[in-house]
Amino acid sequence: MEGRFTEEAAGRHHAPPKPSTITSGEDSVWADVSTLLRAACNEIQEGELIHGENFNLFAAMSALEIMDPKMDSGIVCKYYSLDEAIEDGAAPVPISFDKTIDVQCTIDIMDHLLSCEATWHKGHSLAQTVFSCIYLLKLERTSSHDLLHSYCRIVRATCKAVVSVVSDARTHEEEDIFTMAYGLPLNIEDEKCLAVINTVEETIARQLRACKASPCGRKVIDDFEPLQNDVALEEGYCRAILCRLRFRKHFYHVIMSMKRPQGRGLLLARKHILSCLSELQSILKSEEFLRSNVSGSHSVEDRGTTASGCHPIGFDASLNTRLSAPTPPRSIKIVSWREAIEFFTKLLQDLDIICSLPLDVSLEGTLHFVVQFQKTRPDLVARAHLQNLLVQDGKLYGIHPMFALISKAAGLSEAVKNHSIQQMEFIVQLGVLVVNLLRILCTNAAWQRRKLGKILQDWRVIQMQIEMALRQETGDVSHLPDDLSFRENILRHILLWVEEETYWIAYRFLILGFELELYSPGEYCMVYWYIYIILIKLAEKMHHRMSSNNSLAKSRGKKKKGSALDASKEFQIPPAVSFIQSQISLAEGLTLMLAALKNERLLSNRPSPFNTGYERFLQHFELLQKAGISEDISYRSFEEATKTVSFSTLAMYNYFKDAQRIARDIKHHFSCDPDRLSELRKIEQVAEHNSVALNVVCRLGSLDSSLKVSFEFSHHPFFASAVVKRSS
Repeated sequence: MEGRFTEEAAGRHHAPPKPSTITSGEDSVWADVSTLLRAACNEIQEGELIHGENFNLFAAMSALEIMDPKMDSGIVCKYYSLDEAIEDGAAPVPISFDKTIDVQCTIDIMDHLLSCEATWHKGHSLAQTVFSCIYLLKLERTSSHDLLHSYCRIVRATCKAVVSVVSDARTHEEEDIFTMAYGLPLNIEDEKCLAVINTVEETIARQLRACKASPCGRKVIDDFEPLQNDVALEEGYCRAILCRLRFRKHFYHVIMSMKRPQGRGLLLARKHILSCLSELQSILKSEEFLRSNVSGSHSVEDRGTTASGCHPIGFDASLNTRLSAPTPPRSIKIVSWREAIEFFTKLLQDLDIICSLPLDVSLEGTLHFVVQFQKTRPDLVARAHLQNLLVQDGKLYGIHPMFALISKAAGLSEAVKNHSIQQMEFIVQLGVLVVNLLRILCTNAAWQRRKLGKILQDWRVIQMQIEMALRQETGDVSHLPDDLSFRENILRHILLWVEEETYWIAYRFLILGFELELYSPGEYCMVYWYIYIILIKLAEKMHHRMSSNNSLAKSRGKKKKGSALDASKEFQIPPAVSFIQSQISLAEGLTLMLAALKNERLLSNRPSPFNTGYERFLQHFELLQKAGISEDISYRSFEEATKTVSFSTLAMYNYFKDAQRIARDIKHHFSCDPDRLSELRKIEQVAEHNSVALNVVCRLGSLDSSLKVSFEFSHHPFFASAVVKRSS
């Protein structure tokens, strides 16, 4: 069945004309399909599709659905050109000949633009958010209206700067169509936007001072023309406009300062961030004044996009669906004005955290900072700024060469950073991998997990190349550091660091699955078992690297010949390794507990009818398996390790008590590290909670068939806490 529509009918949804009245080409054949369509409507249920031989599910998903405002741009079009909208009075200049109404409407436009900008930041089309403002599309029309012109001009300049930041980070594809401008007037030069807005700001600031100087605010100094007609309201309107202008100015300064190379603008950016946050509070305070002065003809919305609650003029979200053809037509809900204020407050706080990062921090400290920063769930713009700060010209902060950072992280001396070994191809490639790792860690959780899984194979290749180079130098990679030459020592220490980082990446890959809710309760056992294996390897590599670093320091003469106290210190486990051991005990305890519950049929979850345990194992860990992280890890080894676990096995040893004890014993080592101290407290909570639950299960599990156990993440984001209940 085929039907053809003229462009006018498809765009404006006129009723299809009768066949006799249609003007068509010689090859056109028309047929009345109304009867067929009515029959189909009677037969087809909601959600069903007419399926043809050459029309598969993919084609159905890609097709336009006629009359659906999300898919068919024609249905929501009010105007078909910008000129038509202007001629119809959709964006008048001046807005009103009543100066009070003009000021009120201008503030509404400012507020709605802020809401549009927040909506754009959340991943919606620039064309249907910020540039739904007709004044922005033809900015020259506002030149006679200084206030509106200056505000629109700096909004456009800010959008251009933000697009530049996100594009430079090259992560915009992760967040929908964020940077697409679709031919909109975004690239027009706006270098003078600050000068223009400063002039307007100074004029209104003088007007505000004049209001304060006049007795009781009842009259204005003759030298200044009031913004509007009611002198009693002049001060309130001046304050409302000033805080909005100043916020825009300071926010533009923040973006431009943070773009400066090598972090040279971070201190200045922090000053402007404080000013922005202060102005946002002033904008919030202006709400009561603006709402109290809304004229009676306007309806006030509690969750509207303006402080006054009135609907702004000069906007048409559907206009650009025709002006820029590639724009995907979407039904977009603009965030409310209060939500926009909250969004920009959070964004500025995130940017302030980035600006507080010291530029002399080590590579290890930088990786830790990025991981902790991601826990705050920063917006794309903040993450793009962080990535652009971290990686500039292949260097950390544009200052520190990657080889020098890797050498320091591997425990090598400062002299190594100029060693010729850095010219070796695999060492150069290792530097590129570190750069890629930093960039990946700045992306959102889903993108980050996928990329981390893929980059693991590259780290394994580099590891094997270093091992081969070390064999060529020594004939055996198992030599002790004391037996190696200077060049061999460099390779050995870098190899240990690469091995440790590889397992850290694998661990990060696994725990991101909890954040993304990729694991079902029935899969927790295999996930914690995998985490347990990876953490054991990570602890081994970390301990080995630290021991090698101590041996190297000793060989340099940095340690005096040993006393009994020095000898005992060599056998002590470093706090960083003990920190991982507490997580190992927790993961092992959860693995055994889940295995026993599964074997004793006390878990409330049912097996998936769609795939086997082996298939689920591959779905979650295939990227780790391809990278060959550990040869001992396979689905068969998981089954063998867990199939015989029972309540009697659990009663023999309580790993949760081990985790709790280790966390308690090492807390004092991290008194100056609030992040790790917080993590240890969470581990203690989970371990204590699970230890109690384990005792209950071991005591009553085999006797009480009504006992059911579930798991929740109330104390820790990825180590689960058991909840024991009797089923009704």
